[in-house]
Amino acid sequence: MADEKTRKQVPLRLSKNLYDDLMKWAEDDFRSLNGQIEWILTEAVKRRKKKEESS
Repeated sequence: MADEKTRKQVPLRLSKNLYDDLMKWAEDDFRSLNGQIEWILTEAVKRRKKKEESS
């Protein structure tokens, strides 16, 4: 990421079931919901970049 200190706000709508599942996961990992979503997205982007590099 270009600048870790610059953060953008993104409105996000989730189903109640997805919200509940993410909240449980975040609690299990001792993260906030926002932190958990950011972690999930960061990991997905890393995997995509690795996949592109190996192609």
